[in-house]
Amino acid sequence: MIETIVIFIIVLAALIFVHELGHFLAARSFGIRVDEFALGFGPRLFSWKLKHGGFWGETTYAINAIPFGGFVKIFGEDPDDESMKGADSKRSFVNAARWKQAVVLVAGVLGNFIFAWLLITIALTIGTAASPQDYPQYADRMSYDRITIDSVSPGSPADKAGIKEGDNLMGLSAAVVPAGQRMTVEAIQTDIASSKGAILIFSILRDGKHIFINTKAATGTISDEPSKFAVGISMEDTATLELPIYLAAYESIRFNYYLVTEVYSVLGGLFQGQVSVSDLAGPVYIAQKTGEAAQSGLSSLLVFVGLISVNLGVMNLLPIPALDGGRLLFVIIEAVRRKPIKPSVANGLNLTGFVLLMMLMVFVTYHDIARAVMQFYQH
Repeated sequence: MIETIVIFIIVLAALIFVHELGHFLAARSFGIRVDEFALGFGPRLFSWKLKHGGFWGETTYAINAIPFGGFVKIFGEDPDDESMKGADSKRSFVNAARWKQAVVLVAGVLGNFIFAWLLITIALTIGTAASPQDYPQYADRMSYDRITIDSVSPGSPADKAGIKEGDNLMGLSAAVVPAGQRMTVEAIQTDIASSKGAILIFSILRDGKHIFINTKAATGTISDEPSKFAVGISMEDTATLELPIYLAAYESIRFNYYLVTEVYSVLGGLFQGQVSVSDLAGPVYIAQKTGEAAQSGLSSLLVFVGLISVNLGVMNLLPIPALDGGRLLFVIIEAVRRKPIKPSVANGLNLTGFVLLMMLMVFVTYHDIARAVMQFYQH
């Protein structure tokens, strides 16, 4: 538990750092003053300033007590009299050209996308789990072919027995795969469905160790097929894909594009009512999945962090006040109107957006905790 929390805090700090670093680098490149670059919120633990000036000078760098967050304080991002008309107003964000403001706002998201691309490139270079069906062109670069359990339905026979997402299935009702034969997902599904409630012995490889788990298939497990015997798992053919650096970099671009389209698909479903807000993942769930990914190995952790980084980038582009996308929307409106939005209006909308986002975070976190408690008592 402690290890999972520590890993999650490190991952969160890295994601926030690359996002805020994007804002910082863009702002400083345009000569915009950056007053503070901090990781965490709340009371300041320690801070420092570089003695020399230049690109990295004059900014206060800080580490704060609450590790769940971070920020870059850009002079004039929240306009006031000093930033608009003060002695140093020429170096203010609010007085910079609107295209420069747009670049500064988008730079944080770009930082998340670049970070995700880098992590997944590394994962593909050292070797990571992939579906042979998704990469038929690299069949000769696949090794360690296996069947992986990619999800377990909460409260199902498999969940109650202790089968976990990410387990590798080595055999069913036998200790090993028969020599010269290869299991298939279809064959396993057929065996489970035809078991009619008899005891099934799953041979599982988890964290390099063989374990055996007994359970029984039951009807009513699959909502669409209530009369079918099932244990509540979904499986896929998996192999380890290892690519040279140039191919890994290219496939990482393709994979990140796929992730972006998937996130927008989920968001579209949310606005259309096809996805419930309670289905969204919060920090508790993400922390749990971070720990599971870390247990599966370095490459799994890198891919998972890349996934979270893409999600963070896409979410920040939403046109919601307080988010980068909301601030970008204000810049676009000002460019079209050729007239600035009143600072009191912009600041008020950003504050309102921030409060609503915090309320959403509390709601999602509550459901995370409720889900975890429910799973605990089901076991």
